[in-house]
Amino acid sequence: MSQTDINYFNLLGKYCSQRDIDTLTPSALQEKYSINQADVFVLFGGSILYGVDILAKALQNKIAKKYIIVGGFGHTTATLQRTVTQQFPDISATHMQESEIFATLLKRRFGLTVDYLETKSTNCGNNITYLLDLLNQKRIDFQSIILAQDATMQKRMAACLAKYIDSQKEIINFATYQNELTISHNQLTFTQEVPGMWTPERYMKLLMGEIPRLTDDKNGYGPHGKNYISHVDIPLDVHSAYKFLAEKYPQINRPSNSQFFS
Repeated sequence: MSQTDINYFNLLGKYCSQRDIDTLTPSALQEKYSINQADVFVLFGGSILYGVDILAKALQNKIAKKYIIVGGFGHTTATLQRTVTQQFPDISATHMQESEIFATLLKRRFGLTVDYLETKSTNCGNNITYLLDLLNQKRIDFQSIILAQDATMQKRMAACLAKYIDSQKEIINFATYQNELTISHNQLTFTQEVPGMWTPERYMKLLMGEIPRLTDDKNGYGPHGKNYISHVDIPLDVHSAYKFLAEKYPQINRPSNSQFFS
């Protein structure tokens, strides 16, 4: 793989892994949004294991009033279960939903708990609709919400939420990690060691699956397509990078999986 190809993949990664604040701190919120605390912080179970560290930091910094973990069984769950089973053999991860796994790790590693778990959702769409149902059931009114999802899916998660809520409500993105591909000792790897990080191949596949989903045309997830998410304006350089990579590496594209529709 050439350096140009790697640069293009990193461009996709940077675009998808949106963070609207640099740190999960009240001062960062105050500087950008003039608030010291968000109403809700949500970790989505599609994230790699490092999402637990991000959630713990959010809790320790009292970044929000309520904390929720969202996720049932989706396309990344089996990988998450295997990873947890390898690292924590005494945790019966194969019988747990994503949100239950993250809650267990949060308690085990940090002695912390969240307010609520959502355990039934299977994809980006019902991650959001079931989250909103839960917020409604618990009578949690919010004007600001921080979303923490896997870097590859962060952009889409925010676009999905934007479809369903008032535009006056503040969606604050904080992808659970930001990483870059690189070549080291003739091997494709990452610039940072992030716990639970995807293999480079899986990471690239996830990224390549996102751009066509975010694209608002008849094949995408936007209003002109399946109408799962709000309209997203994708920068020309991101589109060009995706097109180049899709033509050069057609085997990397990740199709949607009907098994996880509901």
